This record gives sequence, structure tokens and C-alpha cells, in this order.
Amino acid sequence: MIKIGDIEKFSIVDWPNKIAAVVFMQGCPWRCPFCYNQSLQNINTESNASWENLLHLLEHRQGIVDGVVFSGGEPLLQKNLPPAMETVKNMGFEIGMHTGGYNPEALKKVLPYLSWVGFDIKAPFEAERYKTATGGIADIERVKESLSLLLNSGINFECRTTCDPRILSPKDIYEIADTLSTLGVKEYHIQKYRPIESDKTTTDSDCEQFFNVEIEAYLKKKFEIFDARK
Repeated sequence: MIKIGDIEKFSIVDWPNKIAAVVFMQGCPWRCPFCYNQSLQNINTESNASWENLLHLLEHRQGIVDGVVFSGGEPLLQKNLPPAMETVKNMGFEIGMHTGGYNPEALKKVLPYLSWVGFDIKAPFEAERYKTATGGIADIERVKESLSLLLNSGINFECRTTCDPRILSPKDIYEIADTLSTLGVKEYHIQKYRPIESDKTTTDSDCEQFFNVEIEAYLKKKFEIFDARK
């Protein structure tokens, strides 16, 4: 059905106010320099997790977890995501998803199954900035189309940005916030970057510069729901 890199049986952090199982789907078209799940990037990488493993787990999680989050990698890369979500929903679970919004056509197909989405905003909405933040790959117009689909869907969702100081500055967070607020986004979060293994130069002070009273006060005024996730 779908290629799975890993399964987390129990999570309280991947879907706000929900207890969830998390499916880390194999494959991602982007190469974000701050990616924590690089092992999931290649869709052909083999793992011990499988669709059958997931179904077996969920049969024993009914009444224990509220829903299932399809994460990644990038879930929208796999064409069998809609029937996979339908199967899980028919088992009685709510469906959540983490995505960067790279494929609006694929997003349209799964909207009927979704109760919540965590939408990653990588950089200010400028073509070259977004390409830098995704390894030279993302099409910003397609990301904007995906965000528009969510805004018009009525589905509960949050936007969030990982504050990697190698590609973003505090000024960029203000710009992202202004853009999202103007579009009608109600919930936005900033997440602290924790240097990946290959990053030997970024300091904790570099990462902390995004988390100060001024920035947080500004974001609280811009959005109905805001949190600084450290």
C-alpha cells in the first residue's frame, strides 16, 4: 500500500491535544539542510516497518490513541496515500498529516480524510529563498497553492517554521508572519533548530536568537494561537 520508514506507537507531541500513532513515510522530494529525518529521504530505502505492521498495531490501539499522523519524509509523495488514509479512517481513527505542501494536486485527494495538518513553512515566500531552504528544489507557487487549499478547506491546521540560523534570520520570521497573517493563517509556531550531525559550526546562541521577548510578542499579536517551541 505505502512505503513506511518507521512507526511511532504513541506520541503526544505530533498532533496538538491528541494522542497519536505516527507513520513516518519513506521518501521526500526536498533536501532541507536542517532535516532531522534524512534516512527517510530516499523512497527506495528499505526498512523493517510495513503497511501490514501498521494495520496490526492499529488493531491493538483502538480506544488507546485518538488518531494517526502521516508524517515523513513527505507523505504527499506517495500515490497510495489516499486509500491508506481511507483504510485507517474506516478503522475509527482521526487522520492528521505533516507536510511541506509540495504537491497541491495530491493534497486535494487527501483533504476529505484529514482532521488536522501541520504545514511546514521553510522560508519567506520568495522563489530563491524557498529553493535555498529545500536544497534548490521547491516551487514556491505550488507551496502557496497548497496553503490556499488548506485555508479554504475548513480543516484545522497549524503553520510552523524551524529557525535554522544558517538560512534564516529573525527578520525573516517577521516577514513570514506578516505573509501568513495576511493570508488568513490563525496558528503559527516557531521551532528551535538543533544542529544536525553534519553541522559542526552552529552554536546554541545562534539558535536562541529567534526566541526573544520582542519576536514572541509580535507573533502573539499576529496569530490567534502561537507558541515558541524550544
